[in-house]
Amino acid sequence: MSLLTTTSTFLPCVPAPSAPRIPRVLAIAGSDPSGGAGIQADLKSIAAHGGYGMAAITALTAQNTRGVSAVHVPPAAFLTAQLDAVSQDIDIDAVKIGMLGDAAVIDAVRSWLEKVRPAVVVLDPVMVATSGDRLLQASAETALLALLPYADLITPNLAELALLLDEPVAGNWAVALQQGKRLAAQTGATVLVKGGHLDGGGCPDALVNTGGLLAQDVVVVPGERVPTRNSHGTGCSLSSAMATVQARIMGQAGPGDWETALREVKPWLQEALRTSADLDVGTGNGPVHHFHHVQQHTQDHGRTGRVPAAGTFAAALREAATGDLAAIYGLDFIKALAVGSLPEKEFAYYLAQDALYLNGYSRVLARAAAIAPTEAEQLFWARSAQNCLEVESELHRTWLGTRSAGVTLGPVTKSYVDHLLAASVSGSYGVLVAAVLPCFWLYAEVGETLHAQFLAAGAPDAHPYAAWLRTYADEAFAAATRQAVAYADAAARAASESERQAMMTAFRQSARYEVDFFDAPRLHA
Repeated sequence: MSLLTTTSTFLPCVPAPSAPRIPRVLAIAGSDPSGGAGIQADLKSIAAHGGYGMAAITALTAQNTRGVSAVHVPPAAFLTAQLDAVSQDIDIDAVKIGMLGDAAVIDAVRSWLEKVRPAVVVLDPVMVATSGDRLLQASAETALLALLPYADLITPNLAELALLLDEPVAGNWAVALQQGKRLAAQTGATVLVKGGHLDGGGCPDALVNTGGLLAQDVVVVPGERVPTRNSHGTGCSLSSAMATVQARIMGQAGPGDWETALREVKPWLQEALRTSADLDVGTGNGPVHHFHHVQQHTQDHGRTGRVPAAGTFAAALREAATGDLAAIYGLDFIKALAVGSLPEKEFAYYLAQDALYLNGYSRVLARAAAIAPTEAEQLFWARSAQNCLEVESELHRTWLGTRSAGVTLGPVTKSYVDHLLAASVSGSYGVLVAAVLPCFWLYAEVGETLHAQFLAAGAPDAHPYAAWLRTYADEAFAAATRQAVAYADAAARAASESERQAMMTAFRQSARYEVDFFDAPRLHA
């Protein structure tokens, strides 16, 4: 993503983005009295992603962070009464299905789905808890298999994936993907294959669909493994978040896509795992921190705590982006762009997505201008918003031309813009500024490096992207980047401690999207 140059022309009025519609999400699942999994985790996850959560209880459990000691399944007729009561009064945008208990309960849910036909159905086939406890009667497995085709997305863990296929548990990622393909073929649904239970430093997830509903049969979203024992309720939380985000995407821009949803949810869940120890709940496998990104006003009571020295927070942001910068420099796209061997179709895809991104980014910057605390900051963000639109127009005039006709938002671009739009309606100027900063900062650093490499090679005119690389030398953009960093640092100094944590989270998520954006042409061009 690029701003390239700045302009002294003031943009008097740019409309701020409208708030997204709140998805109404019904969770059908069992209850966990310890609050970490089941319906309790579902409702927290739905709320954390801006949804309105509803609940129909399928089972009552006696459990804590150390395991499940008892399960009680109320009559299926009472579950039907709950489902009918909700659907007869409230429009339901998405349904998440979790623990079902026995065959009668499963049949009740299937009958209700046939009647109501929700737009989004996510099925987490809760059969085996993270602790290893069995949560579905063996006699109900046949009924569960008959329910799977009613789902749009199925999210089993590896043990459940194996049970659904009557196969051994996958011992590696390749086998897990093959099992995901077989389940997708059998059900017609998209299957989310999760790598969390495999060994290794990476923690990939993959969306699998063999019916042409995805751009490819398998879409892998990589991720880092978070070293923690606090994984109670991760499956519940992930599936509820996916249902909520998918419903929100569909409400904003027509048909949603699961890749966009996953690219938004996965960083949130990783941070929920990373900050889980802050909760200090239980002596076993504790819960994840669903609201790590939310300002905790009740804890701060209006205090800002110890104010960091000028430049300290900016330095922390730069340190947090070190791994993302290294990942960008290691991408085949960047290496090929530097030496001129990048295929033209990948470069064209990148530019087309950049133009679409800048259109959304300009609106977010306009929102920053609207809520900025000083006139100087208002002016800076308004000028930057205008500049985005000017650069978008220049891209079409000089590089894209008619080639951009019919181009739509790619999944990474959509996820990135959705993330920024969410930051823009968070109510926090600091969080918003932190979220938009990587597009300035990381882009400037990568551009400076690419330009230096170009000059070191003698700045050859024969380089197919010579004109593009020369734009990276623009000092005005470097100056704008320094100013954006300074404003983010100032916002952090004026913020509470919890707001600074939220700023760091927003920044890290945007930095990760920068990596994915540069890598997208290789995957989607």
